[in-house]
Amino acid sequence: MTAQPNDPFVIAGRTFTSRLIVGTGKYKDYAENAAAAEAAGAEIVTVAVRRVNLSNPDEPMLVDHLSPERFTFLPNTAGCFTGEDAVRTLRLAREAGGWNLVKLEVLSDPDTLYPDMVETLHALKLLVEDGFEVMVYCSDDPVMARRLEDAGAVAIMPLGAPIGSGLGIQNRLNIRLIAEQARVPVLVDAGVGTASDAAVAMELGCDGVLMNTAIAEARDAIAMARAMRLAVEAGRAAYLAGRMPIRQYGAASSPVDGIIG
Repeated sequence: MTAQPNDPFVIAGRTFTSRLIVGTGKYKDYAENAAAAEAAGAEIVTVAVRRVNLSNPDEPMLVDHLSPERFTFLPNTAGCFTGEDAVRTLRLAREAGGWNLVKLEVLSDPDTLYPDMVETLHALKLLVEDGFEVMVYCSDDPVMARRLEDAGAVAIMPLGAPIGSGLGIQNRLNIRLIAEQARVPVLVDAGVGTASDAAVAMELGCDGVLMNTAIAEARDAIAMARAMRLAVEAGRAAYLAGRMPIRQYGAASSPVDGIIG
């Protein structure tokens, strides 16, 4: 949803109008990636530093299709399985492109791609000390989310389900608790499969959604990007509107008093 004066989307002091962040992997080419990002209305694109060509002019380069002047690049540590590796990767990214706002993810194993939270917290502390502004991919654990925030994370990014699974949000209670307690933005990161999943994330009180596979592996990536944009907008609007109470029994829409017998 376009940010309103009374509903700003602010990350580390930067104000954005789109609450949908998209990735730069799994597309058939960079041109499709760029078209999807535009259709999604995204302003931030996350970039796997170890997998995306940012500097070799002899091969297709991401920046030739997604301009750093148009999009905020969010370097991430996809593929890192130790905190030290993640820290080294982001330091190299900062040297290469001057990026200070980054996404940290430290994976536990290549099968589930769940985050290793011990390594993640360790790496976060090192990066914060080094002057980075760190958005953190994490488990859907409200206690750990609070510890990450206390350690200096500028955004908390709990998984909805395993990366690339498309299962949707598996633990709505924990996502809602994380969103309610956080003093920094909360974005669901991983597991979104279709537009309704994105809408649910926003209805639970999340500030945004990050996704890659749900768009890139759709039959029509551009159409899905548009759908995701609308879903995030609708979910945010519904959250701000305030949903009706949930009841165990029916409640008539029409008044029951004064019925003609």
